[in-house]
Amino acid sequence: MAKTKTTYFCQECGYESAKWLGKCPSCDTWNSFQEELVTKTKNPGPEWVTGADSKTRKPVALSEIEIHETTRWSTGSKELNRVLGGGLVPGSLVLIGGEPGIGKSTLMLQVCLAIKGRKVLYISGEESAQQIKMRAERLGKVSPDCYLLTETTTQDIFKHIRTLEPHLVVVDSVQTLHSTMMESTPGSVSQVKQCTAEFMQFAKSSATPVMLIGHITKDGAIAGPKVLEHMVDTVLQFEGDRHLSYRLLRTTKNRFGSTAELGIYEMMNIGLREVSNPSEILISQKEGDFSGVTIGATMEGNRPLLIEIQALVSTAAYGTPQRSSTGYDAKRLNMLLAVLEKRGGFRLGLQDVFLNMAGGIKVIDPAVDLAVCAAIISSLEEIAISDKVCFAAEVGLGGELRAVNRVESRIAEAEKLGFELIYISKFGKKGLDLTQYNIKVMPLGKLSEVFEALFG
Repeated sequence: MAKTKTTYFCQECGYESAKWLGKCPSCDTWNSFQEELVTKTKNPGPEWVTGADSKTRKPVALSEIEIHETTRWSTGSKELNRVLGGGLVPGSLVLIGGEPGIGKSTLMLQVCLAIKGRKVLYISGEESAQQIKMRAERLGKVSPDCYLLTETTTQDIFKHIRTLEPHLVVVDSVQTLHSTMMESTPGSVSQVKQCTAEFMQFAKSSATPVMLIGHITKDGAIAGPKVLEHMVDTVLQFEGDRHLSYRLLRTTKNRFGSTAELGIYEMMNIGLREVSNPSEILISQKEGDFSGVTIGATMEGNRPLLIEIQALVSTAAYGTPQRSSTGYDAKRLNMLLAVLEKRGGFRLGLQDVFLNMAGGIKVIDPAVDLAVCAAIISSLEEIAISDKVCFAAEVGLGGELRAVNRVESRIAEAEKLGFELIYISKFGKKGLDLTQYNIKVMPLGKLSEVFEALFG
């Protein structure tokens, strides 16, 4: 007979308590405990869920373990392969999170349809088979190797997996799954942990990669306990503004590769299109030169990007000056304005300042500081800066230009896109051979020297 008990779980970190607590002792979150009815049955389920072969495992000396080269296989998407570190690793468990409507299901369905010569099982607990077929036809792809299963009970799912023996399993989404080994409702902490553990056991024992789609909370974190992210091998974040066409695929955890990679997609009527050269898209096409527009060289992981920075400075008409930024830290903008007024002598205290990163991208790289300052002064003085000039330097509180990392990649990207001049910090040119570039590199030490070279 099944044993039933009531347990309280923290919805933030998954901490388990026998009684309700106002404050979680693990993550210090208030009012996060919810009561769940947990029933543990004696039905063990598939052997890869229970670990039935654990009796045969013995301790092995580290020196006796043989390392076999892991062969990755392509997902059919170059951007996804880049983020994963070169492709899917057999037996890996990948978790993909993102806001509703951002395109997670579309991305995974495109991956399933793009893989050739391997059987792929797409498990959906949110949509019917007819809905998925309509989406596949809208994408313009139908693959005979892609199989659909609309089921939410994990024990029934594993029966179909054993019959089909797929090479890849995609689950949409993990919050809809339900295990008979737990009596709580789907989406609860205990159910999410149990279902993820079952798929982890299956992936490791059968060497079959599994990709789980997860919901996120209003704060942008993946829904469910934090332990869910510790259980999986790779955590991907699919983000972007639903009102804009660009999507960014970031890696927040990767046991088989770097977490500094970035994949960029563009949402179109026929699905997600891979953007191989994002710099050309993030720089808007315009006729003539406009004041307040500069190009900054930033890094997204290991990938150099050139983005357009737009600034508008006007006299405050409503008393208190406004400071507004889109895609850029507002506190850092205020700091740069203070540096311009203190060190540069520009009167910005009574001016409205608006800053925008074109393309809807969010930038946290301090290397765009110089481009931001140049755009603000360009708008203030109504002097346009050539669109063949870009900037890559951090601005300090003393008005000095500080060196940034990977300046070689930034210069090479600017040269590839046809820029003629790039301003960098003179403290970052150590060990840099400027003769190998066809672009003119201007190493300077102070903000005032940049303005003198730009505006005279």
